[in-house]
Amino acid sequence: MPNLDLPILVVDDAKFSSTVIGKTLTKSGYRDIRFANNAQKALEMIESRPVSVLIADWLMPEMDGLEMAARVRQVDEQINHFTYVILLTAKEGVEALSEAFDRGVDDFIYKSDMSKQLLPRIFAADRIADMQNSLLLANQLLLENNKELEEKNIIDLETGLGNQRYCLRRLSENLRETEARGGASSYLLIGIKNWQQLKSQYSPAIMEEIAVGVSRRLRHLIRPMDAACRISENQFAVVTQFKSLDHCTVSCFRRIHEGISLKAFKTTAGFISIAAGTSVCAADNQEPMPTAHQLEKAAFKKIPYAYETGSIFVSRWFEVADEIAN
Repeated sequence: MPNLDLPILVVDDAKFSSTVIGKTLTKSGYRDIRFANNAQKALEMIESRPVSVLIADWLMPEMDGLEMAARVRQVDEQINHFTYVILLTAKEGVEALSEAFDRGVDDFIYKSDMSKQLLPRIFAADRIADMQNSLLLANQLLLENNKELEEKNIIDLETGLGNQRYCLRRLSENLRETEARGGASSYLLIGIKNWQQLKSQYSPAIMEEIAVGVSRRLRHLIRPMDAACRISENQFAVVTQFKSLDHCTVSCFRRIHEGISLKAFKTTAGFISIAAGTSVCAADNQEPMPTAHQLEKAAFKKIPYAYETGSIFVSRWFEVADEIAN
């Protein structure tokens, strides 16, 4: 059953051909037919409202059917649409047709036999255009759904830890809790200094084993209410809360740091040691309270010092607030 609402555009500088095509299509019940007497006008109409089928004369002044087909494909790409292009032609021969197909033309109607060829070509164009546009729409919806899922994703798929999005969300919650009820929130950043060196030595599968090993060990090293996250390929973070800022000391975090940096990880390639640096920034409810991004930035700011010493660098927000703000 043909789609009688199929949007069709007929482009021909010769009124006779347009009239014949229009009468044939209207007689067959098609309702959405537009006409243009030159290619430029047709392109403007397509940009205003796309069509499913374009019937155009091959030979037109200023812009011929081949050039127009190429321009239509550009419009299609921009709006994620498919237009079935049919050229009206008196030309015959393999070379001419090959050139046209290469330029984006989908089919031909020979003018000498137009009365017999037009409707079967339109029926075929209807099926193909509908299928192609349905696929384009489905693909677009899939891309949008994937983007939405990615935006909502809070898990690092390789390790099962929270990702950076989750880490910042959890840190924001902790800071609000600290501001309302007191205590202190901290952001602990563990960077694996020799990650790139290890990547040059071992396969991706071995590097995944190392990342999973670090994540498992972190889970054992932190307290039940702390949150361990993998925020980048070679960086992990732990979000914690304490009763007081005085508890946020080097000795408090030493167990986590040494647990990661002093004990090698068993992999299928043998035991592999990593060189880690740990930077911590903590804040209590004294004004001004930092945002999660600011506390994260403060920890990142000091990670080079931790790398230099291979140890823990602890800073408090009120000590670094001006530095981070600037």
